[in-house]
Amino acid sequence: MDSTTFQRTTVAELRAGGEVDGVFACSRKDRLTARSGSAYLALELRDRSGAIPGRAFRNADFLAGQFERGDLVRVTGVVERYRDELQVDVREIRRAEEDGLDPAEFLPAAYRDMEELDGFLEHLSREVYDADFRRLLDSFLADSDFRAALRGAPCTRGGHHAYLGGLLEHTVAVATLALEACALHPRLNSDLLITAAILHDAGKTREFALGAEIALSDEGAMLGHLALGQQLVTDRVSRLESFPRDKLLALSHCILGHHGADALPGRRFRSPEALALYRLNAVDAAVKGALEHGLPG
Repeated sequence: MDSTTFQRTTVAELRAGGEVDGVFACSRKDRLTARSGSAYLALELRDRSGAIPGRAFRNADFLAGQFERGDLVRVTGVVERYRDELQVDVREIRRAEEDGLDPAEFLPAAYRDMEELDGFLEHLSREVYDADFRRLLDSFLADSDFRAALRGAPCTRGGHHAYLGGLLEHTVAVATLALEACALHPRLNSDLLITAAILHDAGKTREFALGAEIALSDEGAMLGHLALGQQLVTDRVSRLESFPRDKLLALSHCILGHHGADALPGRRFRSPEALALYRLNAVDAAVKGALEHGLPG
């Protein structure tokens, strides 16, 4: 049977005593040894609704060769209650064919309304009045591929906003903070800061590879989102007529420094807008991280 024709039962719908026959993401795979001395597999199976541990006690070594951690897997078994928690007693498990499978079904996703966030983003872009920065933003926001990537990407793999749509949510939050900061500090160049806030994480649209889990793409692993974002902005500017060099430099400085001055030549900020973006980005990341994972110890 083709994997895409399985009746989908989500992790959240699993109940003790129920049969399991479906496709999940395998986010953990460990070969362990029981007290009896026999090998077994300890697994974590997940989809966007949650995660559940799995155990394969029979034919552990054979089953281990049928898939790898990070694969989408077809699982058959039964749900059991062990120490007051549900787990799957796995009978069979193998790599599933990924054709036609949507990563959004297996990865956590934002609860916020993406259409609403898109509307906020466009509203924030209209707060940019400089003609050059505005046409740069308009060029990005008119690009349907970029907009789809922005809506579908996570912001991190396991930190703040580590879910599909997290990148758009974080972008809107940082740009909103930038708009408020400019109202409090009118000497800031609001056009530069808001443009930088909207584009500061543009490189994350290319940093990740989405499948059974959030992984780094090749270019994400080798370059990182700061360099990728700078490339995206420079490439876009090259297609715009007579974009001023000083504005590109100021914007690039903000983007490359939004994780701190250590990433900049001389290890210091050369504009208050770059410093402001660094601080505002850190505020949203820290607050969201605390809400999702708790306060640091």
